[in-house]
Amino acid sequence: MAEAENLIETLSLEPIEVNLFRGRAPQSQGPRIFGGLVIGQALLAAYQTVQGRLCHSLHCYFIRPGDPSVPILYDVDRARDGRSFTTRRVTAIQKGEQIFNLAASFHEDEPGAEHQDEMPPVPSPDELVEDPREREWTRPIEIRPVDGRFGSPVKGPAIQDIWMRATQPLGDDPVLNQCVIAYASDMSFLSTSMRPHGWGWQTPGLQSASLDHAIWFHRPSLFNQWHLYAQRSPSASGSRGMNLGFIYNQDGRLVATAAQEGLIRLRPRG
Repeated sequence: MAEAENLIETLSLEPIEVNLFRGRAPQSQGPRIFGGLVIGQALLAAYQTVQGRLCHSLHCYFIRPGDPSVPILYDVDRARDGRSFTTRRVTAIQKGEQIFNLAASFHEDEPGAEHQDEMPPVPSPDELVEDPREREWTRPIEIRPVDGRFGSPVKGPAIQDIWMRATQPLGDDPVLNQCVIAYASDMSFLSTSMRPHGWGWQTPGLQSASLDHAIWFHRPSLFNQWHLYAQRSPSASGSRGMNLGFIYNQDGRLVATAAQEGLIRLRPRG
C-alpha cells in the first residue's frame, strides 16, 4: 500500500516576498492538481497576512488546470482591514498565468443569534462497513460513504452523504483545521450532480472540472474527528452541475456550508 500523503507538508507555503508565497503539489496527484489543494493553500496564504480573525467565507474560481510538476505562486492582495472584517484576494499563478483566484473574508469573533438545520439522519461512521478500496486510498482524508458508493457510475438520486476526517493529527489550531476542511470540501462534490445520469469519474467520454467553489465557515471544528458531508445537487443544465454541501461534526453541529458548479460534459465516442 502506498504511503499516505503528509497533508501538513502538502499545504505548507514558502514565503518569497511580502504578500507572495510558493506552494507545491505532490507529484503523485496525477496530471492535474487537485482543486482542494489549491483552495487550502490559497486560504493559508491569505491567513499569513491576517491577525486574530478567522475566515467566515471564501469564493473562488478555477481558471486553468494546475500542473503538479510546477510550483504555484500565491499573490495576496490586502484588499481591506476593517474594524470587524478583513478582506483578502489571492491569485494563484503558474507559468506566468492565473490558474485560480480566491476572495476571502475574515471576521472577529463575536456573540450573536444562532440557529441551524438539523443533520440528516444517517448511520454513524462506526456502523458502516469499511470499503476495501479505502485501504488503497493514499490521500490524507479517510472517507466512508453512507451508501457504500464513492464515485461509482450507478444511477440514483442526486444525494451523497459521506463521513470524512483527516488521518494525520492536526492539533487544535483553528486555522490549520479550517484549511484542511477547505481541502476536503472538493472531494466527491462534483460527482453528486452526476448521479441522476449514472455517470462516474471513469465513464468513457466524460469531461469534468470544478468551475467555481464557495465555502461559508460557521464555527471552528477539529477535523481529526468524523464529519458528515451531506451533498445535494438541485440542478444540472448546459453541461454544468450545481452542488450544495453541508458539513456537520459528529455532534450534529453545522460547521460549514459549501457550493460548487462544475463542468459535466459527456463527449460522444467514435
